Amino acid sequence: MFKNLYAVFLFFIFLAIYYAGSFTRIPFADCVGFVHTVELGKYATVATAITHFLYVNTGILIKDITGLDAIAASRLLIIGSASATVSVIYLTLKSITKKEWASITAAIVFGLSFSFWRNAEIVEVYTYNSLWISLFFFSMVKSFTENKKNYIILSGLFLGLSLWLHIQNILLIPALLVFLYYFKEEKKYAYSSLFIFLFLFLSITILNVSQGLPLYSPYTAEGGHWIQDTFKKTPKQYLIDFVQSVGYLIYNFNIFIIFGIIGMIHLYTSDKKIFFVFFTAAVCVYGFSTFYAVSDNYVFFIPFNMIFALSIGYGLALPKYSSLKRFSWICLLIPLGYYATYKAAFLTEPGRNFHEAKKYKGGLDYYLVPWMNNNVGILKFIIEKKKSPDPMHWMINGAKDYIELLKSKGYTEEEIKKL
Repeated sequence: MFKNLYAVFLFFIFLAIYYAGSFTRIPFADCVGFVHTVELGKYATVATAITHFLYVNTGILIKDITGLDAIAASRLLIIGSASATVSVIYLTLKSITKKEWASITAAIVFGLSFSFWRNAEIVEVYTYNSLWISLFFFSMVKSFTENKKNYIILSGLFLGLSLWLHIQNILLIPALLVFLYYFKEEKKYAYSSLFIFLFLFLSITILNVSQGLPLYSPYTAEGGHWIQDTFKKTPKQYLIDFVQSVGYLIYNFNIFIIFGIIGMIHLYTSDKKIFFVFFTAAVCVYGFSTFYAVSDNYVFFIPFNMIFALSIGYGLALPKYSSLKRFSWICLLIPLGYYATYKAAFLTEPGRNFHEAKKYKGGLDYYLVPWMNNNVGILKFIIEKKKSPDPMHWMINGAKDYIELLKSKGYTEEEIKKL
């Protein structure tokens, strides 16, 4: 009865953490576009690379059921799915390691990792996407560790559903195929899993084509040229990208990187099947995220970070590190690392210059600490006709549309500035 009690505790603890740090005003990036879509209440009927079909429709459904406004409904979806993801990470690790303390520690490390924590504090698709991906990983692990064959079918289901959230998840298809190969003797379950996945995958194209969109529409966005730009980089730019990706990893996992590496090495020697499934997923996601030509590519590493967190837990659970249990509370100090980095940046001239250059959206507060309470809001920025040194036409247009919608509902400009 109480075997999953820690998962429940983790859920409510992180629900409180994420709620406490959640945005005060609608932030920059794609946030205002999502809120605007939910406020309109028109369910998405096509699934392109930027519509995030399942995300916006879930947000609208929550708004319709609860009567909450678009901002509150979006916040509930984001922090709820983020907190649930942390619990699923714990349950996945518990299935592999059988050790509570290592599973809890690694789940906390992931929950407090910068990239994931930040996305739990703003209006974005990535925490809801992480929930479905974490369930995909959980199902695969359960299939291996407990020989529960229904989880083979669920693996295909969860990955297929995740494609309706973010098309980036096609990068995990090779991992699914490797996984199903290992269960090829379980034909009934493996074929069912593959069929369900293919049905959900192909349904995206069928839906779009039925409404006049081209075959390639699920993988493209109007005006988007990120894939083309990815292949136009110089060797030096690719090297900088790689160094930056290592920096992201260090900032997310600090000293726990050591246990992640140890966990990967030991998993290779102890269970090659699980290792190659997750190694395949990790390589595909990390490689794409490293070189993808967008300014906020750090968000695309989150599925890889989930795999790395599992590896951290596996490393911590090794018998020779059992004495570290008494020091596992150190993971609770992770937020101090972000705050210390933030303060140290102000002691340098480049840090101060960067803060001034990006002050229009919060400066170093926006880039170095994950919590977003008392943040700079884009609606106030637009209403006061401020200028940005960076290109953000899509944000401006989306914000203006949302402002006009709010005005039509009786909001004054002063009221809108506070949102």
